[in-house]
Amino acid sequence: MTKTKSFIFAAVSAAALAACGGGASDAGSRDSIRAVGSSTVFPFAKAVSEAFVRSNPDFTSPIIESTGTGGGMKLFCSGVGADTPDMANASRRMKASEFADCQSNGVTDIIEIQVGLDGIALASAKGGIMMNLTPKQVYEALAASPYGGEQTAKTWSDIDPSLPNEPILVYGPPSTSGTRDALKELILEAGCKTNADMAALKDSNEDEYQKLCTEVRSDGAYVDQGEQDNLIVQKIEGNPKAVGVFGFSYLEENLDKLQDLPINGVEATYDNIASFEYPGARPLYVYVKKAHLDAIPGLREYLAQWTKMWSKGGELAKIGLVASPEDVMATSTKAATEYTTLDGSQLK
Repeated sequence: MTKTKSFIFAAVSAAALAACGGGASDAGSRDSIRAVGSSTVFPFAKAVSEAFVRSNPDFTSPIIESTGTGGGMKLFCSGVGADTPDMANASRRMKASEFADCQSNGVTDIIEIQVGLDGIALASAKGGIMMNLTPKQVYEALAASPYGGEQTAKTWSDIDPSLPNEPILVYGPPSTSGTRDALKELILEAGCKTNADMAALKDSNEDEYQKLCTEVRSDGAYVDQGEQDNLIVQKIEGNPKAVGVFGFSYLEENLDKLQDLPINGVEATYDNIASFEYPGARPLYVYVKKAHLDAIPGLREYLAQWTKMWSKGGELAKIGLVASPEDVMATSTKAATEYTTLDGSQLK
């Protein structure tokens, strides 16, 4: 990009962001897209970024940061203007509380785009510990207080005699991660609800139910490995008795080193996730500030680049993204090209 173009873009961006509510802190503008959020969406966002630059050499390369879904939402919802992100990548849907936070900070027009599907994969080192797990077994192994009782399980066989007599050691994402949220909702809560008392508790005391069904033990059996899923891969690769929790794309990328641990007898594969037969299947999203579309050079083109790459035979499928169902993809394409906004009424 020439210095003249950069200057013009910066001037236009500053004016546009000022018009949409940017204050004095926004005086310095940007000529590059800035996205924050999910470590699971990160490799896909980077691939789209690289293709975007190849197709649009006059634009500056986007800045993509892996902050975790929760951390990314907090940054995204902090306000509008050049000192705030344009986009938030998320491995779960935006929460109603985050939407409200956005609204209160002037982020009123939000574009929601489901970019594809992923799965919460459980894996071990190739040749290492092998189990066919159920959500109930995973819950009983990882819950801080299973069914309201004391967590006493030290080995997998303490959970079920059919499982290996090996220590429970699981490396997984932190509480700020969308992958952790999905683990709670899709696996832990599903396992917890197999207990009739817990299922009844959801109706009588939602807060207590959430605590008992989704709070993860902190005695060393579950190890928070931060927002970098590659570190989890490295940890379990070096310990054949350890289990890792991360997005399907990281499993697929490392199948020469890792093996999938099926859930309910279903393996984490592209087809099983696409059909939602796999219990850990989940949608992935990007959120965009409509107010930034005319302010940040290339933002419209970057969104359009996603639509060119997310089909079943597209470039993103080659690195582990599972294509959304056709009706969802049509809605997402409309959002990415016509910029329809989220009303928030369906968020939880």
